[in-house]
Amino acid sequence: MKSIKVEAKNVEKAVEKALTELGIARENAEINVIDEGSKGLLGLIGNKDAVVEVKEIFDPVKKGKEFLKKLLDKANINVDVEIMGEKSDDEQVVYNLTGEKELGLVIGHRGETLDAMQYLTSIYINKELEEYFRVLLDAEGYRDRRQETLERLAERLAAKAERKQRKVVLEPMPPHERRIIHIKLKENKNVKSYSEGKEPYRKVMIEPLDK
Repeated sequence: MKSIKVEAKNVEKAVEKALTELGIARENAEINVIDEGSKGLLGLIGNKDAVVEVKEIFDPVKKGKEFLKKLLDKANINVDVEIMGEKSDDEQVVYNLTGEKELGLVIGHRGETLDAMQYLTSIYINKELEEYFRVLLDAEGYRDRRQETLERLAERLAAKAERKQRKVVLEPMPPHERRIIHIKLKENKNVKSYSEGKEPYRKVMIEPLDK
């Protein structure tokens, strides 16, 4: 987080100068008065400037939105960013990307671009914080639709593994998608699932259990 020490004739002028140099509004600043200064003898001799330290308050929700907008602007993609919700304990935020024409570009193949943007935003936010702040990025309900697709896939392939009594291997998936498969298959007492391989080629394996 940015901070600066500034001297001026009085506290108010020092604060204004610091805010200008940092490029932030007063409500986004933490102000510490180090020395209130003094006018000296008769206001002429021994004048002492006021000294303040002004630190930018890092708002992860606001900063994350600004970061996403910069990413999208640099990519020349016309998509809006809205804040869907944040936990009361300030440990998580959900951003939703909206747009009619270019939403597919930010989702990418099986959500790969969306995942990459989520990852970059999380890195940007958490490098400024001591405790981990979770960032979730969606695009008009894509995450829910993808989860439903993966759960149907898990059910279908589990049935195949049972029917043919052999292991079924899925295509490589990112960790959060593998987790959806594993959670869904916990409901099925006739198969087991586990992951094998190294990222980014790690795959889910589904095996029938001995009856």
